[in-house]
Amino acid sequence: MSEQKYLHLNDGSRMPIVGYGTWMASEEEITFAVNEALKVGYRHIDTAPVYLNEKAIGNVLSKWISSGKVKRSDLFITTKLPPPGADRLDLVELTLRNSLADLQLDYVDLYLIHTPFTVVLQENGEFKRYEDGTIEVDPSTDHVAVWKEMEGLVAKGLAKSIGISNFKEQQIERIRQNCTIQPAVLQIEYHIYLQQPHLIEYCKSANIAVTAYSPLGSKGVSGLNKMAGVERELPDLLDVPVVKEIAQKYNKSEAQVLLRWIVQKGIAVIPKSTNAKRMRENKDIFDFKLDVDEVEQLNSLDANVRVVNFSFFRG
Repeated sequence: MSEQKYLHLNDGSRMPIVGYGTWMASEEEITFAVNEALKVGYRHIDTAPVYLNEKAIGNVLSKWISSGKVKRSDLFITTKLPPPGADRLDLVELTLRNSLADLQLDYVDLYLIHTPFTVVLQENGEFKRYEDGTIEVDPSTDHVAVWKEMEGLVAKGLAKSIGISNFKEQQIERIRQNCTIQPAVLQIEYHIYLQQPHLIEYCKSANIAVTAYSPLGSKGVSGLNKMAGVERELPDLLDVPVVKEIAQKYNKSEAQVLLRWIVQKGIAVIPKSTNAKRMRENKDIFDFKLDVDEVEQLNSLDANVRVVNFSFFRG
């Protein structure tokens, strides 16, 4: 098994630097994939209610824990407060409790506010939309008030650590200036084409750990975009010449090079794959190290290109 590495969070806990992302997979796929991920040695599993897979993940986790194959204390499970719900303070705890029921857990290791924006729900649970079909966003969302509710989850033992996702520096700073518990983690899109150096530097100075989602790009986003009527060509990060050259030098896959580049920066990664071979490869990135010139070559590819630009959320 590959060496297990951790990021130490500002609340004293630790998070495996390589986790398994579960976005965009069917129930059958995710059941197989999470089983395989645990076999390979992943202990950090990332999910969210909007992924519609918490029940399937919960079934797998329950079997592994009840059989003694893994201890609950060995796992690091992350889930998130979804955009519908963060605008209702009374729903914050209820939403997490629903996730815990689906995951068949007493607590999560990390609970994130999924987005800084919230959307308005109709009585039937569907997103409320304007006449042109765009989704109605709730402009009254108070991040500080929501964060106070998040802190209450820690006090009740429902979440070990709390953090944010897709937030920008000004939004994070407002929380930090008005909180009792500092955000432990920021989860953002991060890869060679979207490096957000100022945000990364800010998090470093604030002692906030960063988790990179879509570290290899995210081909699944194109399907979501098409469903929303958005035609958009997405870059293939695995087909970049310099990435291919470095992979050949180390006899590693292009994905391993991209992930190694990120973890060398002290940033966690949660790549998603339902292919057992690639899942093993994505975790096997601790037996080589990129040199300074190679890191700089990859740094120079930053193009401020966001793959997950939420264009599938019309408006």
